[in-house]
Amino acid sequence: MAGDGRNDDSIGRRLTGFMVVGFLALLAVGIAAWWTTSRGQTHIRWLAHSYEVQNAILDARQTIERGETSRRGYLLAPAQRDFLAIYRNSAHAVPARLKHLRRLVRDNPEQSALYARLLMQMQALAVIRERSLDLIATGRVAEARAAFDTEHSALPMAMIRDTLDQMSAAEQRLLAIRERDVIDSERMFYAVLVLSGVLLLIVAITSLLTILGYTRDLSRSRDALATLNAHLEEMVTERTADLTRANEEIQRFAYIVSHDLRSPLVNVMGFTAELETAATPLRALVDRVAAEAPALADEAATLAAREDLPEAIGFIRSSTQRMDRLINAILQLSRHGRRTLAPERLDVAAMVDQIGETLAHRLTEADAVLEVSGRLPTVVSDRFSVEQILSNLIENAVKYLRPGVPGRITVRGRHEGARIIYEIADNGRGIAAADHARVFDLFRRSGAQDRPGEGIGLATVRALVFRLGGLIDLTSTLGEGTTFRLSLPLALAPHDKIQDKPQ
Repeated sequence: MAGDGRNDDSIGRRLTGFMVVGFLALLAVGIAAWWTTSRGQTHIRWLAHSYEVQNAILDARQTIERGETSRRGYLLAPAQRDFLAIYRNSAHAVPARLKHLRRLVRDNPEQSALYARLLMQMQALAVIRERSLDLIATGRVAEARAAFDTEHSALPMAMIRDTLDQMSAAEQRLLAIRERDVIDSERMFYAVLVLSGVLLLIVAITSLLTILGYTRDLSRSRDALATLNAHLEEMVTERTADLTRANEEIQRFAYIVSHDLRSPLVNVMGFTAELETAATPLRALVDRVAAEAPALADEAATLAAREDLPEAIGFIRSSTQRMDRLINAILQLSRHGRRTLAPERLDVAAMVDQIGETLAHRLTEADAVLEVSGRLPTVVSDRFSVEQILSNLIENAVKYLRPGVPGRITVRGRHEGARIIYEIADNGRGIAAADHARVFDLFRRSGAQDRPGEGIGLATVRALVFRLGGLIDLTSTLGEGTTFRLSLPLALAPHDKIQDKPQ
């Protein structure tokens, strides 16, 4: 078995190592893919930018050419006003085209310089164009045509075309570079994918071989484990039966012990009463002797009859009464463990109201209020047990309120998965942190012992809660209050029903 444990540890470490390597490989793949993708997207954006610059140059060229063509047509046929309209539209569109081109090339010093030259050429051409149009507008068509011939207006257009060609050629060079960058990025991306795939394949094959080896070992040990499980089930069944018998025996023992203790206790209480009855004439006799024959009165006998004997009887009586309460507590716990549970749907809010009516006088005396916060969910459980739990917790809260501080006891509830949580919160004197777990023990109390009680209430609560398949805990701060948290299943399971055992 020790060898198997070491083998499992070795396989576990190897699998863990492979998983770490695989994770690192995936991480490296992700980082490399992100980097190459980001780099490729950047190159693609610049490639698209070059295409956009080319389109902008082409749009500007077409707009300028259309304006020049329509101006020449207007010079040749002034009566055709369509030429003038086309020219005006083109001239109006040119600034927007040039502005768009300027925005695209402002990050490129070479293109910016060519753009500045183009802008000056366009300004010079605009002056020539407007002068010729003004001559036509004033009826001097022949003079406008002569000016067109003499001013060599075709020369400015040639210069503009040359500048636009240079801008297009510069962007074409950038376009070729950026196309190569995009291709290189794609190649790098595929190379990373292939390398990562190979690495992951190696890790996967190695892990698979390790798992197959482990599976073979596991298959060999499965038969032995099945045999062991068969014996284990028998052992668990036997242990469960032993525990059940032991629990029944403990409950029976508690019942018998508490029952048998009551007989001598009743005798002690009876003889104490007789002793107290007998002490009365004895005290009368001592008083008579002291009055009629002081010389015969012994001081020790007088002190014994008048003080020591009544005090001793009082101590015996209080001790037997306390012993009787403790025996009753043990009997009560024993009866709770043997009582048959009867699940039913419980209206917990109505139950809390009924408890409040029962404690109305004590609540008034303590200047306290019992309230329900929100809607308390219903639960399918044993009515007697839930009533006992809530009564003990609420009475405990009333008992330990702070004097002089208006008390507030709040009951609230909520669903939490397949369970229901009830909370009983108060603003009492609280419980010290060291006593949070001990207050549920039998005969254990916390804080100053200035309230009546034997320390059985919370022990009874815990025993009842456990029988209902629940849990109970608390949070508390000294001087601020306590909150008991009760967790119960939505419905009491059938196996929680414990039948009465014959006595």
